[in-house]
Amino acid sequence: MWRLFKRVFLIINWKTFVITSLAIASTSICLHFEIKADFPLTLIGTAIVFPIVFSIGGAYKRREVALDEYGSIKAHGRSLYFAVSHWLENPPEELKTELKIHLGGLLSSCKEIFTQPVSDLEKNEKEVYHSFNKLSQFIKTMRTHGLPSGEASRSNQFLSKMMISFERIKHIYQYRTPRTLRTYSDIFIVILPIIYGPHFAESVSSYSYGLQFAVPVLFSVILVALDNIQSHLENPFDQQGEDDVYINADKFIRNLD
Repeated sequence: MWRLFKRVFLIINWKTFVITSLAIASTSICLHFEIKADFPLTLIGTAIVFPIVFSIGGAYKRREVALDEYGSIKAHGRSLYFAVSHWLENPPEELKTELKIHLGGLLSSCKEIFTQPVSDLEKNEKEVYHSFNKLSQFIKTMRTHGLPSGEASRSNQFLSKMMISFERIKHIYQYRTPRTLRTYSDIFIVILPIIYGPHFAESVSSYSYGLQFAVPVLFSVILVALDNIQSHLENPFDQQGEDDVYINADKFIRNLD
């Protein structure tokens, strides 16, 4: 039950109450002074609903790509571990432990970079590249333990694909919904419920007392809820939404054996 309430409050927050209050106030003023007009509702769909739904679709696609690339990093990291376990004759346990440390450090660094503000990207990404450098040196060390050149080349391909996946995830994290589109939506979500006060006053003139505010309330809640859904999908790594991508380095390392 608590999880249900938590999900509800992710899409209905303080912004919902502010916009709803403005819509109710606008409708009340228009009813009191009999300011009425029949505005076209298609304007709402064109100005607000379509851009928000478009942004939600784009954010969802970015999240799915991020999940695919995160899975690619884990899969190729596990392949490196299997290479140590199966391609070497009697590999020492110290070698496996060292690789676990490097892989755990890489995933922890990825988690750190993607859960911090974009402004800290340049500082935090150095640790990720340092982890990749350690893995590259580790593959070179495997040659001294008898790894053939062909398998070493394949191991470097695993590392290369992990780096490609990281760069793709980084760009998803760095470049999201265009700021101009986001600003446009924020402005009109505030303005339209107020401007449509005369329309609400006209459309609810035959409603019973108390029900005349149901339309502006529903109007505001739906618009703000869509906007909140888009906001939570915007960054799939910020650990604020229910659908965020969670990087669990400890679980990955535990399940290697």
